[in-house]
Amino acid sequence: MNSTTISSSQTLEKIPAIVRTFLGLLEKIRVGQLELTSPDGSTMLFKGENAGPHASIQIRDWSAISSILKSGDIGLAEAYRDQKIDTPDLLSLLLLGLENQDILEKALHGNFWGTVFYRLRHLMNRNTRSGSKKNIHAHYDIGNDFYRLWLDPSMTYSSALFTSGHETLEEAQYEKYERLLDMLNIKRGDHLLEIGCGWGALAEHAATTRGCYVTGISLSKEQLEWARNRVIGTPAEGKTHFQFLDYRDLIGKYDAIVSIEMFEAVGQSYWPSYFRKVSESLRTGGRAAIQTITIDNNRFDDYQRGTDFIQQYIFPGGMLPSPERFESEVKTAGLEVNDLHGFGLDYAKTIRLWRENFESVVGDVRAQGFDEAFIRLWRFYFCYCEAGFLTKRTDVYQAMVSK
Repeated sequence: MNSTTISSSQTLEKIPAIVRTFLGLLEKIRVGQLELTSPDGSTMLFKGENAGPHASIQIRDWSAISSILKSGDIGLAEAYRDQKIDTPDLLSLLLLGLENQDILEKALHGNFWGTVFYRLRHLMNRNTRSGSKKNIHAHYDIGNDFYRLWLDPSMTYSSALFTSGHETLEEAQYEKYERLLDMLNIKRGDHLLEIGCGWGALAEHAATTRGCYVTGISLSKEQLEWARNRVIGTPAEGKTHFQFLDYRDLIGKYDAIVSIEMFEAVGQSYWPSYFRKVSESLRTGGRAAIQTITIDNNRFDDYQRGTDFIQQYIFPGGMLPSPERFESEVKTAGLEVNDLHGFGLDYAKTIRLWRENFESVVGDVRAQGFDEAFIRLWRFYFCYCEAGFLTKRTDVYQAMVSK
C-alpha cells in the first residue's frame, strides 16, 4: 500500500495548484520511495508498496514542477540544469521515475502543448547533407580536449564490451573492436570502410593487427584531425585514410564495412538510404558490422511520435531504432542480419565509468571555460542514459549484415 508522510511548515492549501497535481501523481508511485524537500524546507516522503530505488529531490523553485508537467524529461533536465531542482543521487531519481513510468507518464513525457515546441525543433534538425554537418558539429566538435578529459586513452566514445568483467575500460573497448573485426572475418589486404570513424581507434587497431586497409569517413573536423595525427609514425600510417565525407557521397566498393553507433545519428527519414548505401558499397559476399543503440520494441511507437532530452540537447537529429525496425530496414535494402548480439548492461557500465571520470576532472572542465549549466546538463545526460540501459528501455547491439 502506498504511503505519504508530510513534515511541513506550510499547508498543502498554500501550495500552487499545479504542484498539488504533481504531488498527487507522486502519491501513486508503486516502486521505491522519494523524499521531496520543498523550497521552504518542508519534507514529504512518498513510499511505494514495492522495493525499489530510494531517491530524494530538493525543489528550489516551484516553477520547476510546471516545467516537468509541461515538458516531461526535457523539463526535468532544464530544471536540473538551471538549479531549480537538485538531488544528491541523480541516477536513483531517474531510475525511480522509470520504475514508475506507467504512473508518472504525464510527468515523464509532458503534455502535447508543452512538448510541441521541442518536437518542432527536433523535426527542424533533419539530417540533410547540411543538417548532418550542423548536427554532428553540435556534439562532437565541442573540442578534443574536453573529450580527452574523461574518455579512455583510446578516445573511444561508444559502448565497451566487458567479456570477463575485470577489464579496464580501455581493454574492454578493444575487446569490442576485436569482436566486430572477427564478425567481418577481416584478413590482410582487405579494404575496410568505417562509416563514422570517430577519433580513429578502430581504424588504427584494424590496420595494425589485421593488416587491412581502412578508409574512415566522418563529418567532425575535430575528430578527423585527431585520427590523422594518431596514426603518424605507427604501422597503421600507410594503411589508413581519413576523409571528411557524408556517407551518401561514398563511391566505390569495399570488402567490409563497420559502423559503430553512427546509425543513431542518421535520422529515421534516412534509414532506407543508409542501408541502400551500405548495400551499394559492399562487394558481392561482403559483410557489414553495425553497432547501434536501440529502444525497446514496445516503446518505439510512442518514442518516434515525440522527442526527448537526448534529441533536444545532446544529439540533435538523432533517432533510435527498435531491434524489430532495424532488422526490417536491413531486409528492405536486400540485406540479411546473420548475427545480433545485445550487451546493454555493458553500456550502463561504460557510462558509469565515463561519469566517474567526468566527475573526477570537473575542475578541468570548468578550466576549459564550460559553465555550471553545461556541467549539470552533461551529468543529466550520463545518468539519463545509464538509467535507460539499467532498466532495459534501451539496449545496444552488434549486428552482422551480409549482402
